Amino acid sequence: MYLPKNVEIIEVGPRDGLQNEANFISTEKKIDLINALNKTGIKRMEATSFVHPEYVPQMKDAKEVLRGMERESNVQYMALIPNEKGYDRAVENGVNALSIVVGASDSFNLKNVKMTREESITKFSSVIEKAKAYGMFIRFNIATSFWCPFEGKVHPDVVLEIIRQFDSLGVDEIVVCDTIGRANPAQVHDLFNQISQGQPKAMITAHFHDTYGFAQANIIAALQVGVTRFDTSIGGLGGCPFAPGAAGNVATEDVVCMLHEMGIDTGIDLPSLLNCVELVEPLTTRELKGHYHKVKA
Repeated sequence: MYLPKNVEIIEVGPRDGLQNEANFISTEKKIDLINALNKTGIKRMEATSFVHPEYVPQMKDAKEVLRGMERESNVQYMALIPNEKGYDRAVENGVNALSIVVGASDSFNLKNVKMTREESITKFSSVIEKAKAYGMFIRFNIATSFWCPFEGKVHPDVVLEIIRQFDSLGVDEIVVCDTIGRANPAQVHDLFNQISQGQPKAMITAHFHDTYGFAQANIIAALQVGVTRFDTSIGGLGGCPFAPGAAGNVATEDVVCMLHEMGIDTGIDLPSLLNCVELVEPLTTRELKGHYHKVKA
């Protein structure tokens, strides 16, 4: 079995993890979580998003979160934006790393941002050009890269073409997302193998949800074809407001534990992650889906 020596974990809990919670989580608690994650060894995280509060009310305090949290010089804090207005708000609040999303399926993209896939690509092209001129880091997420909750299985050629388009625009990172958590290891291996053959200039990251319980198996499959960057969410929080039935992201502490047991370094401290799990557990009305914190309880 091929195993890399190091893997990078990107924490998405403060944004992707919390956005689906029905009860509003106070700004102070969001800040406490980010400050605690700062102490784990995590070097990159999605901190918040500048989406319209009508659609994702949980993120309505993005400005206050960014202003109140402790910023570590060696940690990259990303904010998700849905459009040019979101870009302007991010710049106003000192963000230098942006996360943008386009759905591989038109149906999902219409639900998510009220635009077709091609309309989103056109809109984001000008935003990316402006952001790159400003020296910003651009993380591009391809939602529903494997399955769509409305259209079913997504053809790999669609994902590969989107990657070619955005790689040519100069994005720094491309995240291939199993938004509804239905991908299987064979499917993951095949798609990432095809992606690597295209030799994109951007960093490639995998993002798995654990709806079917396949997330960690999918990480192993991605590792086999050279993927060494993975999105995870503390406690397994998450889901998607626009993808019915999507369960949470794969739990950060579970993935870090698994990788460490396999002799793969992440630079992350597991006891510190458990402290973060204790912070998020009271914030949700749902049972946390992670396993490691239950074993260590």
